[in-house]
Amino acid sequence: MAGRSFLEEMKKTFLFHAIAAHFSNGLIPVAVLYLLLTLSTGSTYFEHTVEHLIVIVLMAIPCSFFSGIHDWKTKYRAAKAPIFIKKIRLSCVLFLLCVSAVSIRLAIPDVMSHQRIEHWLYLALLFSMLPVVTLLGHYGGKLSSQSRQAAKPA
Repeated sequence: MAGRSFLEEMKKTFLFHAIAAHFSNGLIPVAVLYLLLTLSTGSTYFEHTVEHLIVIVLMAIPCSFFSGIHDWKTKYRAAKAPIFIKKIRLSCVLFLLCVSAVSIRLAIPDVMSHQRIEHWLYLALLFSMLPVVTLLGHYGGKLSSQSRQAAKPA
């Protein structure tokens, strides 16, 4: 029954938060890449891809956030360490940036074709998501490496 042991192993090692976090945090750099392609080519196709990606990210952030909160409470007993507080705050900032960008894009479908304040705000919101996900990944990596080091036998 190789299939059964595979499923049991998956159940023991499955890390929903890691998958959810990598999913949304991986799409933001792709959205920024497509935004740069939009800016350099003027192609509406690239800009529509940006829109689709940030809508997907907006739906994925709550999964990542709440699975992270669950892991924090269960694995780390809701420790008030600075790294967790930073990750929680950064996640909230990311969500607000994403909600704002999606709201502008949906409210003003041609936001990229005019150089008004909304255009520049939309660009700033999208570009500002990149350092936020970078920091979230950095702190997540620190936690992950600390967990692996603590699990190694002496």
